[in-house]
Amino acid sequence: MSAYLRRGVVAAILGALFAGPALAQRTLTIGASSAPTGMDPHYHSSNMNNAQLRQVFNTLIDLDSRQRFVAVLAESWRAVDDRTWEFRLREGVRFHDGTPFTAEDVAFSYARVPTVPNSPGPFTPAVRLIERVEVLDPRTVRFITREPHPFLEHDIAAVFILSRTIHANATLADFNAGRAMIGTGAYRHVSYQIGERQEVVRNPDFWGPAQPWERVVTRVIANAGARSAALLSGDVDLIDTVPSQDVPRLEREPRIAVFGIEANTTSYLFPDAVRETTPHATDKQGRPLPRNPLADLRVRQALSLAINRQGIVERLLQGQGRAADQFAAPALQGRAPDLPPLPHDPDRARRLLAEAGYPDGFRLTIHSPNGWFAGDSEVMQAIAQGWTRIGVETRVEVLPPANLFSRATNREFSVFMTTFTANYAANMLRQVVMTRDPERGTGPFNRQRWSSPRMDELVARAMVTMDTAQRNAITAEAMRIATEELGVIPIHFLRLTWATQRARVRYEPDPRWYTNALLAHPAN
Repeated sequence: MSAYLRRGVVAAILGALFAGPALAQRTLTIGASSAPTGMDPHYHSSNMNNAQLRQVFNTLIDLDSRQRFVAVLAESWRAVDDRTWEFRLREGVRFHDGTPFTAEDVAFSYARVPTVPNSPGPFTPAVRLIERVEVLDPRTVRFITREPHPFLEHDIAAVFILSRTIHANATLADFNAGRAMIGTGAYRHVSYQIGERQEVVRNPDFWGPAQPWERVVTRVIANAGARSAALLSGDVDLIDTVPSQDVPRLEREPRIAVFGIEANTTSYLFPDAVRETTPHATDKQGRPLPRNPLADLRVRQALSLAINRQGIVERLLQGQGRAADQFAAPALQGRAPDLPPLPHDPDRARRLLAEAGYPDGFRLTIHSPNGWFAGDSEVMQAIAQGWTRIGVETRVEVLPPANLFSRATNREFSVFMTTFTANYAANMLRQVVMTRDPERGTGPFNRQRWSSPRMDELVARAMVTMDTAQRNAITAEAMRIATEELGVIPIHFLRLTWATQRARVRYEPDPRWYTNALLAHPAN
C-alpha cells in the first residue's frame, strides 16, 4: 500500500462502499462542463481546478461568495508594517491521514509553488513578491514581502497548503492517481478518473462546520444539452455553465431552480502579435504570408472592429453577459472607469486592413475551447463570420479545454479564445498581459508573449502602491493602454448560471466561477 493512502482515507473509502440507502439520500451529484487539468493544487490556476481542489485542500484565508476575506487555516492575521504580515494558525487541524498541520507546512507550500514543472498556468505570481516566510512558532508565520504589497491577502487566498512530510516529493502523477490527495479540507478524496469523474466523501474530522453531503460525485458532461437533460431527468442534482438558450426554459420548470451572477470573468481573443510569422495565417490561395499580419496594430484594430459584441450578447447569449469595453470585468477595483464601448464598424475595419497592406484580406484559422463557457463555440463562429465579412476568411477549430491550453502554452496558435477570472484589475494585467517573466512572476498566462513596456511599468507601480486612490488611477491608465494596444482583444463579461433540483439543492453563486459542494446547500 502506498505511503500516501493512510488510515483516514481508507476509512473514508470503506464508509462510502458499505453505506446503506441513507447515504444515497445525502449524495450530491454535480454535472460539470469541464474537468480539472490536474489534481496537484499548485499545478494550474484555473477556475475548475481551484473549485474542485477547495473541497479537499485549504488555503490560509479565502474569499467568500460576496468576495469578503474569511479565515480558513489562519484564524487571524494582521499587517505588521507595509512589508510584513503575520498569520496565526488554527490549533488542532490535521491532514486527512492524521498528520498535524503546522507553520512548517505553510513555509513548505510557498517554497513548493515555483518548483512545479510544466504548468499551463502557474501560481507563481502569488509568491514572487514574497521574499521569505518566517516560522515564529508552530502556529505563527510571517510573510516578508520584497516591496509594499497591497494585494497580499488576495495572493495568500490563492495558495493551497500542503504537508511538508506527506507531499515532500509528491508529483502531478501522485495527485492524479489519488496517492497524494490528502488535505485538511471538508472532504476526503475517494477517486478521480481524468476528464470523467471525481468522488469525495465528508471528512468527519474537519476542523470547520460539518458539511451536509456525505458523498459528492462530480461527473464531467461537456455537452451543454446533455447537462441540461441530465438535470431534467434527475440524473444529477446540480449543473454549471447552463446554456444561454436553456435558461428561460429551466426557469419555467417548477422542479428546477436557476441561480446566476455577474462574473469576475472576461472572454477574450489572444492574437499572436509578436512573432515575425504565424502558423495559421495564409493568403487567399493558402500560401504562407511573408510576415505576420497580427503584429500590425491596424490589423488587430480591424479584427476588433469586426466583432459585434452587443449582438453576440443579445442574440447568441440571450442577454447572459455584457459586451466588453476593456479587459477587466465591471466589479473589479482599478478598471478604467470612462472607456466607451468597443465599437462595431466593419467599414472602418476594411479600411484599416487596406492601410496595413491587406486590401484583399487573408485566411486565418482560430482556435476555441469547447464547453469552457456557455456558448463558447457559437461565440467563436460569430466572430469568424464577422472577420470573413471584412475579408479575413476565418475557419474555427474547436478543441477540448485541456488540449487547447496545452497547445496554447506551446504557442501553436495564431489566435485563440479563452477566459480569465480575477479579483482586481491589476491582477488581470499582471497575469495575462504583462511581459512574461518567471523570475518576477509576471505574465504566467501570457501565452502569446505580448509585451508592452509602458503598461508593464504602470502595473508594476500599481502592485506596490498602498494608497487605494493612487493605485486605482495607475491601474486604470494601464488598462487604457492595454485596450488601445489590443495585445488581447476582449469580447464579453460572463454571466454565470447554475441550475439545481429545486427540492434538493440551493446554490450559492460565486463570481470566481466556482462549482463545488461547498457552495451547494440542501434546499431544506
